[in-house]
Amino acid sequence: MPTSCSSIPTSVGRAVTLAMILLLPSLTLAQNQVLMDFPQAELEDERIISSAFHQVMLSPIREVGSELRAERSERLAVEGSGRLLEIAPGITRQDAWRWYLEQLQTRNAAILFQCSGRECGRSNVWANQVFGQAMLYGRDARQDYLVAGFEDREGQRWLVVLYTVTRGNQREYVWLEQLQLSDEASLKGLLGKPSRLAGPLIVPWHGGISVRLDWDGETRRILERMTAVPDSRVVIAAFSGLEPGETLEAAVERAERAANTMSRLLARSGLSSSRHIIHAIGPMVRFTTPERPENRIELLVIAPPEEGDGDG
Repeated sequence: MPTSCSSIPTSVGRAVTLAMILLLPSLTLAQNQVLMDFPQAELEDERIISSAFHQVMLSPIREVGSELRAERSERLAVEGSGRLLEIAPGITRQDAWRWYLEQLQTRNAAILFQCSGRECGRSNVWANQVFGQAMLYGRDARQDYLVAGFEDREGQRWLVVLYTVTRGNQREYVWLEQLQLSDEASLKGLLGKPSRLAGPLIVPWHGGISVRLDWDGETRRILERMTAVPDSRVVIAAFSGLEPGETLEAAVERAERAANTMSRLLARSGLSSSRHIIHAIGPMVRFTTPERPENRIELLVIAPPEEGDGDG
């Protein structure tokens, strides 16, 4: 009596099963990604992270004997992925850093900790003991580390760990962890309610009497998404260095010219000047990194309060 279904040859069945098994890690990893990879980098390694006690460093690290120490770290229940990428020659890790930072800014991510250079600790400890990626062993003075968290539209909390480094051979690498926090996981500074603040976006500027802004299409598109909420305001905070022989007043005046130039550019782009809040800070607040040069504009978007918020 014939059977109601045709049989599958054993060899074919095994091949299909093997193909499905090989596809499962890539499908799982794809589900654990919320940030787009830096387009000018090549994926070197990828791993699934599934742990009830995944350690996330929230302070500089040091090695005492063979023991890893940090003033603050958290062990959290997470599901996610870790990705090692090599940056293409001629492209800098600062470019990759900005790429990921801008994506975090559009998600209103909270920066929980960051460090740069030697203040982070020894690169070989980050590479081998924290991340388990020997390829990340580079120069202590040329490394950056960041931990940020945000909540997506479905209410899922995400933690992003970003590390970039330059090796002795000048090759540059990115390590990116994208981690979903369990419902029970608790992390100070990562709250469920989304922030009304988005940014800042960093726009370097050059010149004195005539100001030139490092303004590109990608930054413009990010700001458009950030200001999509009706009645949101944009703070244009202008910073400047203090040149040799320059007075404080003159440095602030240069910053004010840069801020006004930025405001006119935004107005021409369709963002009404009535939504601008301009502050010329000049050199009176000192906080510079490779991503935050002395002469820069910081754009911070403030969403209006929701109904029922506030005192009234």
